[in-house]
Amino acid sequence: MTTPVNMSGAMPSLGSPAEVDTSAATTYTDINGLSALKQNPTSPQAINAVAQQVEALFLQMMLKSMRDATAAQDPDSNEMGMYQDMFDKQVALSISQHADLGIAKLLKRQLQRAPPGSPAMGTAQDLPAGRTQEDFVNRMLPPIRRVASALNLDPQALLAQAALETGWGQRMPRNADGSSSNNMFGIKAGEEWNGARATADTVEVSNGVASTRRNAFRAYGSIEESVNDFAKLLASSSRYREALSTGGDAQSYIASIGKSGYATDPDYSNKLNQILNSEPIQAVRANRLAKL
Repeated sequence: MTTPVNMSGAMPSLGSPAEVDTSAATTYTDINGLSALKQNPTSPQAINAVAQQVEALFLQMMLKSMRDATAAQDPDSNEMGMYQDMFDKQVALSISQHADLGIAKLLKRQLQRAPPGSPAMGTAQDLPAGRTQEDFVNRMLPPIRRVASALNLDPQALLAQAALETGWGQRMPRNADGSSSNNMFGIKAGEEWNGARATADTVEVSNGVASTRRNAFRAYGSIEESVNDFAKLLASSSRYREALSTGGDAQSYIASIGKSGYATDPDYSNKLNQILNSEPIQAVRANRLAKL
């Protein structure tokens, strides 16, 4: 019986778990080498290999786009195109392993920062990894209930606003290290803000014309900080006086906050009403009535 070897020729040691070999995937066809990463996916070697593979995929897409752009001017045979594709994939992998383009470094930093079991990159910090709408409601409801009670507002209206501003917790500004800003209400960081900041591209509407702009947003250490700051903003600004006077009428609050200029989107109130009438938030109302 022969001892199996991988495509790079490296033999695993006997009697102890095999260490992840980052040199195993030296060719883009080396599936066996990459499968070894599953043995210890949180090790520095595995993180480094994964980051390199992602960077290689990016380079492959870039090279393919360049090939496609010149295909019409310089048509090749199908056979030549196949060999060029194979060559491009190998070049991309080699560059990712021997050059520093920055993509792999950023991904490694994110992977090393997140502990095992934490949400994947791109998810909201301090929110359940499942990221369903029900998860969002369950996580946001306790702090929102507290501030809604203090402001004499319907918590469902504030839930709908947080859901719209963050895409149910899946989209929000991120800090420079890739961590979540926990900004649940899309509050921008003006000159009066002395705390941490995060930047993000947003769509702003001016005179009926939508455009993409880079804006600075407030960053918080937790969701509770964000909700409390939002309540402070509502209570301290005369712009939202009418919205605060709506009491427990969620639809009146939504109409008032839309007119207040909180967002530049002219359809802001309609979108809030759609979320207010969604099943996850209506379930909050049903549970509330059941306890009366």
